[in-house]
Amino acid sequence: MPAYRPPRIAASEITPEPFFLDRRRFLAAAGGLVLGGAGVADAAELKASGSRYKVEETLTPEKDVTTYNNFYEFGTGKGDPAANSGGFKPAPWRVKVDGLVGKPREFGLEELLALPLEERTYRMRCVEAWSMVIPWVGFPLASLLDKVEPLGSAKYVAFETVVRPEEMPGQSGYFQPLPWPYREGLRLDEARHPLTILSVGLYGKTLPNQNGAPIRLVVPWKYGFKGIKSIVRISLTDTPPPCTWNLAAPDEYGFYANVNPAVDHPRWSQATENRIGEGGFFGSNRRDTLAFNGYADDVAGLYSDMDLRVNF
Repeated sequence: MPAYRPPRIAASEITPEPFFLDRRRFLAAAGGLVLGGAGVADAAELKASGSRYKVEETLTPEKDVTTYNNFYEFGTGKGDPAANSGGFKPAPWRVKVDGLVGKPREFGLEELLALPLEERTYRMRCVEAWSMVIPWVGFPLASLLDKVEPLGSAKYVAFETVVRPEEMPGQSGYFQPLPWPYREGLRLDEARHPLTILSVGLYGKTLPNQNGAPIRLVVPWKYGFKGIKSIVRISLTDTPPPCTWNLAAPDEYGFYANVNPAVDHPRWSQATENRIGEGGFFGSNRRDTLAFNGYADDVAGLYSDMDLRVNF
């Protein structure tokens, strides 16, 4: 695996939104004790640890990040997650980690939030050819996997989203857009890569319900549908795990789902993308799509022996 080479940071491009975060207030908010979880002053450790992971691009406005997204458990429209997730209860919460590990266990949300949190400002590229730049709060997935001691036979990591039809309107009713629970998966080396994180917040605030509260996956070189939300189970396996969109339409959504401008979706081009929140004609701001979403120097080595047109 190539050594991680963080990009240079242009101070002029850093968001004016303050990111200093009071850990106790953040923890309390995530635990349901304080509403809002707004970022406030003094989280030197978080700021310092996260300063290596930024991109030289303007951040997407927080309003767009929290009102324009896909989370079919709350509806299929882009505004449905924000409109329909008010009744979702992200606390208390537990994440079960099992499978091919030496120490399977369940983690309470408080334990997960006690891991060293970092700011990670990443590009996010949706398979639908739109993109954002988002300041996440989270911790490397590898730090959680280390706690359960993966066995030598473990090759993949499987994820599952919570099923709560009484709180998630998209999981109830006659029409079901997808089978539940939502499932995703990575190879173990992808899961352990330094860029792969579990996020518990964005813009210095507790992760909103509509963005995957209380914990979600972020893998910045892959299309956004790989970023499974509201995770309740992580399992290590020796075979590729089932993935919801790959099962639903295998000709359209591959298991790897690496951002690749040279491999089009069957129904649209992936060569360019629309950066949300940056204006342009009728809100359109087309730009060239970058291989691996701009993280090729860091992750291309993971796939050096693969044909990425076949293993899309």
